[in-house]
Amino acid sequence: MTDATTIKLALGLPLIAALLTWLFGKRPNLREMFTLLTGAALLLVVASLAPQVFAGARPAVTLWEVMPGLAIAFQVEPLGLLFALVASSLWIVTTCYSIGYMRAHNEKHQTRYYACFAVAILAAIGAAMAQNMFTLFIFYEVLTLTTYPLVTHHGTESARKGGRTYLGILLSTSIAFLLLAVAWTWNIAGTLDFRPGGILEGKASQGTLFVLLALYAFGIGKAALMPFHRWLPAAMVAPTPVSALLHAVAVVKVGVFAIMKVAVYIFGIDLLHSTGISVPLMYMAAATILIASLVALTKDNLKARLAYSTISQLSYIVLGAALANSWGVIGGSIHIAMHAFGKITLFFCAGAIYVTTHKTEISDMRGIGRAMPVTTFAFLLGSLSVIGLPPFGGSWSKWYLAMGAAQADHGLLVAVLMISSLLNIAYLIPIPVRGFFLAPADGQQPPRVKEAPVFCVVPLCITAVGGLVLFFLAEVIVKLLVVIAPI
Repeated sequence: MTDATTIKLALGLPLIAALLTWLFGKRPNLREMFTLLTGAALLLVVASLAPQVFAGARPAVTLWEVMPGLAIAFQVEPLGLLFALVASSLWIVTTCYSIGYMRAHNEKHQTRYYACFAVAILAAIGAAMAQNMFTLFIFYEVLTLTTYPLVTHHGTESARKGGRTYLGILLSTSIAFLLLAVAWTWNIAGTLDFRPGGILEGKASQGTLFVLLALYAFGIGKAALMPFHRWLPAAMVAPTPVSALLHAVAVVKVGVFAIMKVAVYIFGIDLLHSTGISVPLMYMAAATILIASLVALTKDNLKARLAYSTISQLSYIVLGAALANSWGVIGGSIHIAMHAFGKITLFFCAGAIYVTTHKTEISDMRGIGRAMPVTTFAFLLGSLSVIGLPPFGGSWSKWYLAMGAAQADHGLLVAVLMISSLLNIAYLIPIPVRGFFLAPADGQQPPRVKEAPVFCVVPLCITAVGGLVLFFLAEVIVKLLVVIAPI
């Protein structure tokens, strides 16, 4: 199979899944079986590109040249390969989880749900493999539009209100800021191709570059930098598997992935470092890390607390890009994978608790660990990964980010990373502690062991263990990424 065929197949498989979902919508078992099979096939296809990328090759294909020098084109490079592997692998476990969750709730419009989910994965893979900013922008917008029906899935007034906030902020930021940044880059550089070292060196004044970087940072609203973050908590009205998609598999990860691509391949880390234009972005990211963590502490609703945790964690990746040095870029890039497995575990656990007990408030979860020991223990493992405690994958990304901050002589940012980890402990660990060590509230019967459906429990166990496995795979991931940010 040629490289072009492999890339086209990777893009086509989610589309095939969406079509089969509609075709077999009235036969749920077949509908979901085809989704799982195409998910597994996508992972194998993406993984088949890994040996070439590790060897230094860059598989590529151009689908359509819109005008000379501007095409919808794809190229698989190290950062894109990492993101594509994360998205394709988590699509499988999220589909398994969705089967248990959606059936347990007797959710309506499940065919629409699975079809939109598949197209969202197509958008994520398209963004991951984009060869230029034009292609990335197209798939970025496709992702926004195809996830809107998922956010408003329940059709209630609160769902529609959350959907309006979601769509309004993401579309307004991308049209007002990101589209302007893309057009301006094309005008300045004469190209939108992602190139090692960037395409803007010597093309504009420092002031122009500063404004351009700000347009990208705030135009990529999916990165959830404050103050353009409200769409993420608003979207928590969606079913829990959709929250997992938003926070771990596709949406927010496309945002921070795009920030990293812009830093490395549009500006270039040498240009960012020499001009110092990314320093304000560093501190904006640091402020988001701390403020979102403090807000998370105040939230009693479990999904709301996890939403603000995600806002904080995303800014670790933005910070890594803004540090504009090798350790920062590697740390931020690794965090895309490490955070994905940790956070999806937490959302899976939140959904499992809701499916079984219909509880959403943390204050009502006293003794939940005695009734759902597997789920609560998995929540603990996911929490430790997000916190960054060895031997979980999050420890490596935070270590590299701290090294990047130290290398850039920003001691205050090292302190921010350390304080944020303590805040992670403060808003995550009390949940399993409350579940395992506190008795149910007065008047409640002692709980009996009853876990969520097996299709919910197995995926959350897999992703919880995945956070541990990633700790031991960090060297392989660094070897992949060191090409784009030589140490």
